Amino acid sequence: MACKSGEKEECIMFGIWGHEKAAELTYYGLHSLQHRGQEGAGIVVSNGEKLELHKDTGLVNDVFSRANFPELLGNAAIGHVRYSTNGTKGIDNVQPLLFRSQTGSMALALDGNIMNGQKLRGELEDEGSILQTSSDTELLAHLIRRNGHEVNEETIARALQQFVGAYAYLIIKEDKMYAALDSSGIRALSIGRLGDSYVVASETCAFDQIGATFEREVMPGELVTISDEGIKSTRFSIREPRKMCAMEYVYLSRPDSDVNYVNVHASRKRMGKELAKEAPADADIVIGVPDSSISAAIGYAEQSGLPYEMGIIKNRYVGRTFIQPSQELREQGVRMKLAPVRGIVEGKRIIMIDDSIVRGTTSKRIVQMLKDAGAKEVHVRIASPAIQHPCHYGIDMSTREELIAANNTEDEIAEIIGADSLAYLSDTGLEEAIVKDKTINQGVCMACMTGKYPVTEEKKLDSKFTTY
Repeated sequence: MACKSGEKEECIMFGIWGHEKAAELTYYGLHSLQHRGQEGAGIVVSNGEKLELHKDTGLVNDVFSRANFPELLGNAAIGHVRYSTNGTKGIDNVQPLLFRSQTGSMALALDGNIMNGQKLRGELEDEGSILQTSSDTELLAHLIRRNGHEVNEETIARALQQFVGAYAYLIIKEDKMYAALDSSGIRALSIGRLGDSYVVASETCAFDQIGATFEREVMPGELVTISDEGIKSTRFSIREPRKMCAMEYVYLSRPDSDVNYVNVHASRKRMGKELAKEAPADADIVIGVPDSSISAAIGYAEQSGLPYEMGIIKNRYVGRTFIQPSQELREQGVRMKLAPVRGIVEGKRIIMIDDSIVRGTTSKRIVQMLKDAGAKEVHVRIASPAIQHPCHYGIDMSTREELIAANNTEDEIAEIIGADSLAYLSDTGLEEAIVKDKTINQGVCMACMTGKYPVTEEKKLDSKFTTY
């Protein structure tokens, strides 16, 4: 399946409406979501008459250490933490993007990838639009204005109907905030309440950070409008069976988040238990690679009856290696952030649980570290199926050539990474661990594992527009 587009965004968003400290609460929300991106962050705040923006490259703390919150006055705000998977780096693409016009301003933030973005970009440029960034985010602003001068449910819905891909959008103007999700619900977006205020976030852990309570998920194909008058829901597309990105559960989300009504820690623990049933090994202890594999390791240990031990410790001051923007930085990050506990692993036969193997570089270095620390055997067990296909929906897995499982057997991968054995969780095992209630449209996208893509560029556009 061909997929050429602009810049993919595996990022995170937060928005709040109806609170006098909107900018500060958005900062705290973004801080709780820092694990999703390290390249830049921004906040746009509305005081009802105008929008103000503060953004920069770097971590949330660094960006907002230079912010003057008393000047970011307003009762509504949206924020964004950025991790790009290709395209131009730098402040121009840091979100939210703010657009001003004679009829009013709007700001936008995106999590996801617009698969037909390059085509839409060409059409807009042919019509005279001058795009300022390489991000797909900007496309929505131009498409909205092409549909009319007003920014409202109808012009936004018509613009969203032209997109093919996986996306969650947050939009703010002076008097309203909008949230939208693609028709298959591949990305995550939830609604919460903080007193009389409404909160929207890509992960529910942000609600806990500010004391908000979870209300519901934004549904596939839904456009939510939030204002001083309350909340209104519009369906801009036929609602497809939900296909939430499996990597949200496997790796990306914090364990204290609930994704589509499923707790991430609990689902990972179930992954570990399923893995223990499918791929046991003769060993002395079970260890997990911090942090996202710990839950699965606990589940594997409980199911197998083996003791769980802390065999690897993590330097908390080093970021996640998977979301480093280059392979060289990923490799350097592994050396800096993980260290074996020699007193635990020395002389032991170890089952090492990891959440996934993408390129294999990280796994090879961890296995070598454990053996250098005296581990007698290292049996690697992966709490997800083998990643064999590129992701077209925003995650940094863009070509089959870079995916170790697409080009090697399990035995070959074990030899490459230096493990005594290797086994993956099955597709069925992963789905059983995640999908617990099919009555609420739960379902997962495992395209990077199975090659079955729920959204393609040949998707039929739908003009359905229903308020409910």
